[in-house]
Amino acid sequence: MFPAQTYIERRNRLKQQLGSGVLLFLGNEESPMNYADNAFHFRQDSSFLYFWGIDAPGLAALIDVEADREIVFGNDLTVEEIVWMGPQPAIAEKSRRAGVKESVPLSQLEDVLKKALQAGKKIHFLPQYRAENVIKLQKLLQRHPDAANQQASTPFIKAVVAQRSRKSAEEVAEIEAALDITREMHLLAMKQARPGVYEREVAGLMEGIAYALGGRLSFPIIFSIHGETLHNHYHGNRMKAGDMVVNDSGAESALHYAGDITRTIPIGGKFDPRQREVYEIVLEAQQKAIAACKPGVEFRSVHLLACKRLASGLKALGLMKGDAGEAVSAGAHALFFQCGLGHMMGLDVHDMEGLGEEYVGYTEAIQRNPQFGIRSLRLARALEPGFVLTVEPGLYFIPQLIDRWKAENKFPQFINYEAVEKYRSFGGVRVEDNILVTETGNRVLGKPIPKTIEEVEGLAGA
Repeated sequence: MFPAQTYIERRNRLKQQLGSGVLLFLGNEESPMNYADNAFHFRQDSSFLYFWGIDAPGLAALIDVEADREIVFGNDLTVEEIVWMGPQPAIAEKSRRAGVKESVPLSQLEDVLKKALQAGKKIHFLPQYRAENVIKLQKLLQRHPDAANQQASTPFIKAVVAQRSRKSAEEVAEIEAALDITREMHLLAMKQARPGVYEREVAGLMEGIAYALGGRLSFPIIFSIHGETLHNHYHGNRMKAGDMVVNDSGAESALHYAGDITRTIPIGGKFDPRQREVYEIVLEAQQKAIAACKPGVEFRSVHLLACKRLASGLKALGLMKGDAGEAVSAGAHALFFQCGLGHMMGLDVHDMEGLGEEYVGYTEAIQRNPQFGIRSLRLARALEPGFVLTVEPGLYFIPQLIDRWKAENKFPQFINYEAVEKYRSFGGVRVEDNILVTETGNRVLGKPIPKTIEEVEGLAGA
């Protein structure tokens, strides 16, 4: 945990932002893999962690703003539970470490909420992504499960997003701790990704590094010779010389802050000429995009800047034609770049996405563009100091998408389908780093991880 004062200050800011009502926080429960006593590794809800810091299952908490009352609800372990789990600090002690004076058994939560409602107080709650917490809302507040998330408190969501979006120095230090582990994962992968090795062997080693260095994965590893599949979690391919692997992976720090890095690795130690050309286009687009990130700049404009650079590079290869800016405006580049340039990052690898992208990445003035490609942009709003985000352009040659667009004769003025056919088995390239927006520009977080062609080839296993 951070010092208690950190959590006290966060909750105080929340009270000032909301002004009234009761703020309900539901922590996560253990999630059984196949029966109750065989659970997945526990992960606490990120907003619960942010405001209360207590990393344990079976908890809830609330803030009564008018009464200036903060309560943690939870049950101490019984002797029978201690037999299996060992002694744990009491709920009162865990609460004290978070700067909370009042803690009571979980059974009292329903009664406290009922009295608040009888007193005419509004109960604010956040959207829930776990079914068991949706069901709790039904029991506690009589919210039908089908409608519970639609009834979540918009003022509460906006207040949480406003706080969590701007990372403090201690949060940035945690992210960089996660990136220290992430760096070791990527260095190992570059060395171990060799002809004859299965993807799963390298993915397993990376996961082992994360745990061995005191962290855990911040998301399931993407490590595949089929990098054209954006979120490819299959690891069953045997790598051979001439393949390229997209390695998108990251670790969590001990306090659950995320790292998220992508590198593209040539199997056999060298990129071939076509791979070099495409890689250089992606790398240059990333470098230009990072340089453009500064306070006040809308990230959607940075996304479009990267798209134009990708389109210009593809035009130089003969895969696209016409004016690059017009091609991007029309959406023709999305045959090769189907996603957004990046996303917020923090306690969640896609930070606060469970609260709603429309609150995290957009504003009332900046709305989502429904056009294919840019509609997948998770962050479009103007950047502010303290934002931590990913910058991850890529080029992806998806045979099924190529076939569909070619059959529909989409954008013939911008796409040279005859030339594209020669790349249909190319795969994909992505390069990703994590940046902090500063008062004057930005800083790439973490120690450098090889990403120029020379650096990657110098480390890649042959």
